[in-house]
Amino acid sequence: MIDEQTEKPRNSFWKELPILLGVAILVAVLVRAFVLQTFFIPSPSMENTLKIDDRVLVNKLVYDFRSPHRGEVIVFKAPTEWSGNPDGEDFIKRVIGVGGDHVVCCDRTGGQDRLVINGKPVDEPFIFPGNKPADQDFDITVPKGRLWVMGDHREASGDSLEHWQQSGEDITVATIPEGEVVGRAFTIFWPVSRATWLSVPKQFEGIPNP
Repeated sequence: MIDEQTEKPRNSFWKELPILLGVAILVAVLVRAFVLQTFFIPSPSMENTLKIDDRVLVNKLVYDFRSPHRGEVIVFKAPTEWSGNPDGEDFIKRVIGVGGDHVVCCDRTGGQDRLVINGKPVDEPFIFPGNKPADQDFDITVPKGRLWVMGDHREASGDSLEHWQQSGEDITVATIPEGEVVGRAFTIFWPVSRATWLSVPKQFEGIPNP
């Protein structure tokens, strides 16, 4: 009797195992498709915030409920003009200006250059050491529903400023539509020694709306 009772659950487990594995795979696929996804960093454009081969976790659900905010690090589908790849390519940058924002370079009071967003000068201690906020002056207004994005390593980033320059100051080419944003990068999880949250820098607090 004891042997029969032991054998019955064991057989049941092996019969249910394929179902359990199938459910686990389905859940993983759904999470990756709609909620969370990992990305690795292939270039120095966001140094030193993100370094080459860092792995970040991206929340793909957050922008279904709101628009991106200034200071957030986002992953987006780059326009063909940016990537040169007609099949699409994911880029990662920091949001500097949202729709309606007036972004100017540069405020030069206090002995350093600073971007000015809606009239407020913004310190950027996160940019790569030795870089200026921009390599030339500019004065733009971000179109509604679009984003002005820049890499933290300003001298090594193919971002809104570079494409504004290359396009003859075409603001549409220089910005990305909100609808192309994949999600918000909110943490570095690998390597473990660099694990940290990618929070919005406090310098973006208090910027007035346009």
